[in-house]
Amino acid sequence: MDFGIAVVAVITVISYLIGQAFKCIPAIDNKWIPIICGGAGLIIGVVAFYIGMPDFPASDPITAAAVGVASGFAATGINQIYKQLSTKE
Repeated sequence: MDFGIAVVAVITVISYLIGQAFKCIPAIDNKWIPIICGGAGLIIGVVAFYIGMPDFPASDPITAAAVGVASGFAATGINQIYKQLSTKE
């Protein structure tokens, strides 16, 4: 089965949901949400590598971590694009 880029998109979605969950905690300032999303992406990327996700775009743990971090930060970027386009002046 060829999942290709879908695995990376799944990491982005899961990182986004983790970021939204942490956003509901009043003790955590919103400035930490991008770091949380990046860290979640890193962990998910490395776990996906070690459990042997089919067609995962990494051949070693460092590359898997980089793919995960980029996916986590992409979740923050997607959120910001949505917020910037939806604000009314």
